[in-house]
Amino acid sequence: MLDLEVTPERSLGSTTENWEFVLGMHFSQAVAIIQSQVGIIKGVQVLYSDTNPLNVDIIINLPQDGIRLIFDPVQQRLKTIEVFNMKLVKLKYCSMPFNSPEVVPSIEEIEHSFGATHPGVYDAAKQLFALHFRGLSFYFPVDSKLQPGYAHGLGSLHFPSGASPVVSKMAIYSGVNVVESRPPALPLSCYHQQLYLEAATVLRNAHGSRGLRLQLYTEGSIRSLEPRKQCLTREILFGDSCQDVASNLGAPSRVFFKSEDKMKIHSPSAHRRVQSKRSDFFFNYFTIGIDVLFDARTHKTKKIIMHTNYPGHYNFNMYHRCEFQLQLAADNITLNWFAYSIHYRVTEDAPLDAPVTITAYSKWDAIASRLAPAERPVVLHRVGSTNTANVFGSTFSYGYQDIIFEVMPNNYIASVTLYHPPAPYHVADWNATTGSYSIGSSASTPMRNSGRNVLLQEVQSSQTNIRITA
Repeated sequence: MLDLEVTPERSLGSTTENWEFVLGMHFSQAVAIIQSQVGIIKGVQVLYSDTNPLNVDIIINLPQDGIRLIFDPVQQRLKTIEVFNMKLVKLKYCSMPFNSPEVVPSIEEIEHSFGATHPGVYDAAKQLFALHFRGLSFYFPVDSKLQPGYAHGLGSLHFPSGASPVVSKMAIYSGVNVVESRPPALPLSCYHQQLYLEAATVLRNAHGSRGLRLQLYTEGSIRSLEPRKQCLTREILFGDSCQDVASNLGAPSRVFFKSEDKMKIHSPSAHRRVQSKRSDFFFNYFTIGIDVLFDARTHKTKKIIMHTNYPGHYNFNMYHRCEFQLQLAADNITLNWFAYSIHYRVTEDAPLDAPVTITAYSKWDAIASRLAPAERPVVLHRVGSTNTANVFGSTFSYGYQDIIFEVMPNNYIASVTLYHPPAPYHVADWNATTGSYSIGSSASTPMRNSGRNVLLQEVQSSQTNIRITA
């Protein structure tokens, strides 16, 4: 049985181990805590909506411990902590137990532990009394026949000897009440000397994408008396060396070497290519939500991937959501007027030739209605090196100019890949190349489709993912 300390409007943490669920922490941080307590915390469930991931809360349910962690679906940060079965946990406040096998959480016990508060609120439909403290609520099941007797709140009710109601549920939250609660900003205690993303802007010119401008934040100098948030602006451009990127963003969360190219089969005369003796490599920045691919020979940036971290995707929980913004010029194509008017509500302020703004929350059909992407997508079915099962199913990659949009079955974008087109070479260079710019072994594979360059994304099947699945 977990022995936990309650801090109203802040956290629920272990009194024996050095961990706590803190309001405002990211989903992945809560998962990391649960993984560190394997054998102690059991029976984990992740609940989310496949069809409506931005409007339905993401929930981590711990049924054997009576705890439910509720995350905002957009920000993916913890907004409410619920204890829905008081008999499965021990709870303390200021080191004083108020719920345990020996201490029954009755009305009197709650008032004794937490002090005076406002009168309770009765919900006739659910036959529950709610007693609210700042950032903390307790719910008591009360028979409806007792309702008329409460004049000044829960404490004024009179119950037969030994029949005082017992807490059935407790909620910790930030804000005025649990219904309107919103996750606070990421607490400083959750920074862990990492960089986090505020916003990312794709830099483009007439020739295509140049890179990313990142608005970042992290902990301030450790020399200051009080820790504080520090904001930074950094740029990652195609052609930057791995030293440049590391100087701007710090050491990556992980370095991943490409052992094979799953899209080599799509390149012209792929079977004639000389096997490369070098491997392109990624810098993975999980808390920023991006990957940067470097050329094996030159160690220059040639590809940037931005992840949206939607539940239901193979890499869910691996990255924080990249809050990117990408603007593209609308193509001169025949539009489905009905679909366009629904998505964009055509007005004088939004003409047909207005730029197409794409974010982590855009839907693919809205994008495709104004652009002319490759008509036939490439189907991606990711599998692990040791486990061939993929409960999430396939995604679809659509090429457009120097960009790849990976689209989930629910029409949301899983990732956006920006390519730096490889330098042109002649037929005579085919046998002399080392593979760094060859079509067969590079990260991008151009194909001709309706007069457009369609760039295909490789499948990182050997990448080990730490994740919790629904």
